[in-house]
Amino acid sequence: MAEPLRFSKMHGAGNDFVVLDLRAGMPPPDAALAARLADRRMGVGCDQILTIEPAQTAQAVAAYRIWNADGTRAIQCGNGARCVAAWLVRDGTATGSHFHVDSPAGTHAVERLDDGGFALDLGQPRWAPAQIPLSGFVHEQAQYTLDLGGRQVAFGAVSMGNPHAVIEVDDVDTAEVAVLGPALQRSPAFPQQCNVGFAQVLAPDHIKLRVYERGTGETLACGSGACAAVVSLVRRGRLGRQATVSLPGGDLRINWPSDDAGVTMAGPAAFVFEGRWHD
Repeated sequence: MAEPLRFSKMHGAGNDFVVLDLRAGMPPPDAALAARLADRRMGVGCDQILTIEPAQTAQAVAAYRIWNADGTRAIQCGNGARCVAAWLVRDGTATGSHFHVDSPAGTHAVERLDDGGFALDLGQPRWAPAQIPLSGFVHEQAQYTLDLGGRQVAFGAVSMGNPHAVIEVDDVDTAEVAVLGPALQRSPAFPQQCNVGFAQVLAPDHIKLRVYERGTGETLACGSGACAAVVSLVRRGRLGRQATVSLPGGDLRINWPSDDAGVTMAGPAAFVFEGRWHD
């Protein structure tokens, strides 16, 4: 690398990112660079890498893409989207209280909140097995069951631009995240793998959640996972349409006004430090 790579380290509710500005024509990170940047001992350390790129639609101020810590591509990241929004505001690219950004999953409306956070419309959930994608099931169901090593596991499945499985548990603190997360993620039923959420309903408007993300493992927060958990539990009559989701890294606020509406996620975005990567 001829010149040092400038980056911003950010996090949204503890879900942390390295943000790269590629609008001047710099190539995206390959798998090797992504892995080195994400390494928490010998690199910067992050769950995912976000790249700021030129807008793809007329209404958006910029676009972003998402790279997992293992170098694979991701389609959606709610916490990352808020960090991108904060980065664009600080950069001066986004002005005013409302603007749009493009992601691999579509174009998202962004609102700057009075508390310094951001709210984004992540679009409508998709339930059809072929859209998630979920193999082995023809018709959509509120809950599916799979045999994982002789154990029957029930879960909801939905796409928020990326595939999610949601398991309701009695106690999220003792949930078998490290066992069931990778087992369900690697199941042939999910040909593109999935993010696995473990949700505990505390009240009709409050859940606790842990998420085992594909390409990363368990993270302190997952924005799209919070949306997936809420809509899955709403569909099963377990939760109201507005809910607080408490993750290990902090709280997110999710609103799904109706079945045919987009899901809005609100929460914080924070800058940690700026740096230059010498490779």
